[in-house]
Amino acid sequence: MAAPVSPVVDARPSAPAPVPQPITVSRFAAGQALNVRRHLDALRDFRRDEFGDSIARPTAGHIHAVNSLLGQLRTPLDRAVHVLEQAAGSPSTDAMASRAETLLTAKSRAHDWVRATEKVWDFYFELFGQRQSAFGVWLVSCDRIALDCYQHVFMHLGQPRSIPSPPPFAYMRTGFSPATYRRGIPLRKLGRQSNPFPLVQLPYHRLVNPWTMGAILHEVSHNLQNELDLQSEVPAAIVHRLGSAGAPREAQLIWARWNREIFGDMLGLLLGGEAFVASLLDVIGRAPEQVLDYSPRGVHPTPYLRAKLSFHLLSSMGFDDVAQHYAAVWHRLYPNTSTHTMPAQLFDTAERAIPLVVEAVVGTKFVGLGRKSLREVIFFEPRHQVMIEEAAQRLASGIDPGVIPERFLIGAVRVAVDRGLAEPETLMRNFYLELSRR
Repeated sequence: MAAPVSPVVDARPSAPAPVPQPITVSRFAAGQALNVRRHLDALRDFRRDEFGDSIARPTAGHIHAVNSLLGQLRTPLDRAVHVLEQAAGSPSTDAMASRAETLLTAKSRAHDWVRATEKVWDFYFELFGQRQSAFGVWLVSCDRIALDCYQHVFMHLGQPRSIPSPPPFAYMRTGFSPATYRRGIPLRKLGRQSNPFPLVQLPYHRLVNPWTMGAILHEVSHNLQNELDLQSEVPAAIVHRLGSAGAPREAQLIWARWNREIFGDMLGLLLGGEAFVASLLDVIGRAPEQVLDYSPRGVHPTPYLRAKLSFHLLSSMGFDDVAQHYAAVWHRLYPNTSTHTMPAQLFDTAERAIPLVVEAVVGTKFVGLGRKSLREVIFFEPRHQVMIEEAAQRLASGIDPGVIPERFLIGAVRVAVDRGLAEPETLMRNFYLELSRR
C-alpha cells in the first residue's frame, strides 16, 4: 500500500485581512459620475440589425428618426453628466458640506435627464422588439396597408406637397380600442417629446380577426388629416355648410367638435369601401343605452348618428342598395330611440344635418388637398368591390389574389369570412401571407 500523501503546508505567514476603507465624499462622487456616464453610454443609438433580419424589422427610416430624437435628448444629458464629472473630480478645498451639495445637485440633474432619455429609449425598444416576435409579420402587414393609403392619397392631390417620412408604424397592445399618435405631437409616454412618425396602435383581438381591421383605415385617416393640414379646414367647412342651411348653432358646434372622428370614418370608407362600414358596426353596435348616449365633451359622434353618416356616404358612392340594407338592420337593432340623451337641437335636426355634414367633409374643395375635394382625391366605386370579391375567392383558395391594392385586402378577407368561403383561421393566415410577401 502506498504511503499516504501529506498535504503541503505553506510556511509563509498569511497576508493580513484587508482593512475596510471607509467611504469618502471623493469615492462616493467618483462612483456616481461613473454610474451615470455608463448609463448615458447605454442609451446609445439603435441599429437595424439588432432587431433581426426579417421583413418585419423596423425600416432604416424609422431607426434614423428615433436615433435623431435620442440624439436631441442626449445633448443636455451629456452636459449634465459632464457637470457631475467635474464636480466629482474637483480638487476644491471648499467646506465638505458645500462640495457635497454641488455634487448631489449635479447628480440629481443628470439622473433627471437619464430618466427622460431612458423613457423614450425604452418605448421604442419595446415597439421595435415586437418585430422580432411571432407577431412581426402581422405588424408589417399593417404597415403596408397604411403605406398604401398614404401613397394613394398623395398621388392624387391637386398640387404637390412635401412627402411625409417615415410612414406609419404599427404596434400591438392589449385592450379594446385601436388608437393613433400623430407625427410631430408631444406624447406623455415620451416625456412630452415630439413623436417622429405616426404610430398605429392595434389591439391583439383585431390582429387575430383581420376582417375587423377597418380600424387601420380609420386611424391612418386621422394622421392624413393632419399631414394634409385639414385640422382647421374640416370643422370650418362643417360649420359653414350647416350654418348656410339654417341649422341650430348648438348643433353646428357639436358636429364640428366631432370632425376628427367623422373625417376618419369618411376617408376610411372612401379608402376601403363597404367592408369599412361592416367593420365600423362591429365596434359601435353595442347596448342601446351606449349607442344612444351623448357625451357633452366626447370627440366621437353618438354611435346611433355615427352609423348613419357612413350609410349616407355609402349610398352616394353608388352602393344605395347596400346602404339601405345596413340602415334597415341598424333600425331593427335600435327601433326605440326615446331613451337617447342627445340635445334636442342635435337629435331633432340630425336627419337633415347628416347629408350636409357628409358633403362638407367629402365635397368641399380644401386648400390642403390642392383645391380638390376628398371624393376627387380618393374614391371607391362598384368596380372596386368586384375586385375585392374576386380577391376574396382567391384568398379562400390560397391563390395569389393578384395586383389588388393592400387596403382592399381588408374587404376581401371580410367578404370571405362573411360568406364562409373558408375557415377563419385559413383566411387569417392567407391574409397575412399575401401582405407579408409584397
